[in-house]
Amino acid sequence: MSTTLLTVYSIVLSLFAFLCLYRAYAGPTTADRVVSINVISTKVTVLIAVIAVLTEQNAFIDVAVIYAMMGFIATIAVSKYIEKGKLY
Repeated sequence: MSTTLLTVYSIVLSLFAFLCLYRAYAGPTTADRVVSINVISTKVTVLIAVIAVLTEQNAFIDVAVIYAMMGFIATIAVSKYIEKGKLY
């Protein structure tokens, strides 16, 4: 894939992440905020994977997978806390 295309994709992805950051700040409900933070986490994961392709370093893929798992666990924990008021 072209380096220019991946760079443009990274810039657009970052722009959309900032739009989601606005939704996380100004979201009308807590659920909107949780979903927007989850979307930001997914976008950061994809951005790390794009950086791995651009730099040709496979270690970034491992970082992206771990970041995605942590984001998933955090989303589940926050959702459970919102629903029940406790984590256990």
